[in-house]
Amino acid sequence: MSFRSSAEKWKDEAIRLRRHIHQNPELGHQEFETAKLVAQFLKNAGLEVQTGVGGTGVVGILKGVREGRTIGIRADMDALPIVEKTGLPFASVREGVMHACGHDVHTAILLGTAAALSEHRDELQGTVKFIFQPAEEVQGGATDLIEAGVLHNPEVNAIIALHVWPDLPAGKIGLRKGAMLAAADAFDILVTGKGGHAAYPHRTVDPVIIAAQIITALQTVVSRNLSPLDSSVISITKLQSNSHAYNVIAGEVQLRGTIRTHNPETREAVPLYMKRLIETIAEGFGGKAEFDYYRGGSPVINDDHIVEVIEQAATDTIGPEAVVYLKEPSMGAEDFGAYLEYVPGAIFRLGTITEEDARSELPLHSDSIIFDEQAIVTGISVLGGAAIRYLNQSSDDESRIALGVAAGNEDRGDRHG
Repeated sequence: MSFRSSAEKWKDEAIRLRRHIHQNPELGHQEFETAKLVAQFLKNAGLEVQTGVGGTGVVGILKGVREGRTIGIRADMDALPIVEKTGLPFASVREGVMHACGHDVHTAILLGTAAALSEHRDELQGTVKFIFQPAEEVQGGATDLIEAGVLHNPEVNAIIALHVWPDLPAGKIGLRKGAMLAAADAFDILVTGKGGHAAYPHRTVDPVIIAAQIITALQTVVSRNLSPLDSSVISITKLQSNSHAYNVIAGEVQLRGTIRTHNPETREAVPLYMKRLIETIAEGFGGKAEFDYYRGGSPVINDDHIVEVIEQAATDTIGPEAVVYLKEPSMGAEDFGAYLEYVPGAIFRLGTITEEDARSELPLHSDSIIFDEQAIVTGISVLGGAAIRYLNQSSDDESRIALGVAAGNEDRGDRHG
């Protein structure tokens, strides 16, 4: 039985699980019921199960009939603080919480993959570790699991994941070698001036004017300090003074924003450029500015070989016409990059557009977005197929290396005999 057939077999159950999870969403670090559902399903599928990993994380371990390497497959479980407006019959019953980023789909796909792969245990030359991660949306979930040892016992040699993508039709996947997603860092700026009456601005040091100059100047970090070929974003997302009157010049202004980069060297350089500009501008206007920088999730840099493994698996299970190579990386972020700092891996896009409903083309995090559930079989097929291919390919490679060494030893023996 082909792996695609196994994926089809578990389609209905995976859809049922997805709808249950969608209807009962839980925010980051609060995925208690979701974790229970996941753990019970994995146990019923015959896997070794670890619960409470890094908080509410769950890990399932499937050992093949022969020893070998270990591949990790990760899915995130948390929802977003959004009021759902889809009108679906299985819409969220928890007011103000919604699976608007498709993590319910991710979790259901990985459960289906675990069940399907358990039926192919005799084909596995190694181990598959199914990682159900909490708190991707609030950042820190991946780090919590890594610190809890999710990449050890057994040691994970490679890791893969997928993410729903409303820019591709259901049935297709998007691949990219190298930079896939950006690092997401954040910052706060506190501008301090001298408040006073708005009728007498010459007696004040207006922090609003200083903040305006800072906002304008920060855009030159990307346009003038960085290479035009190096993609980066600096976005101001908050501007607020401590004045609440029409005729009062504030004493303080708060700014907040995000920095997105792909290049690690650029990531280190950007806050240094920002700090210099911010402090110099504030001082030039007679005020002060404090700059606080917060390092967030790492960029997602896909490993070329793992991308090729996924492509080959997709070609075998869903057909070569279903594989799309993405031309550009995204400036969006994903904490999957934390795993890639320790092991090679890759994440791919899972198309979820359906021609039957335009809401499937809404952006992620929309309160009305829907996902074509036909994509679930695609996800199971590619993840499971990639796991089998990686483990068996790695085993074959090691065997060839071992045979080569043996042959080399025999040759040396003949020469010196």
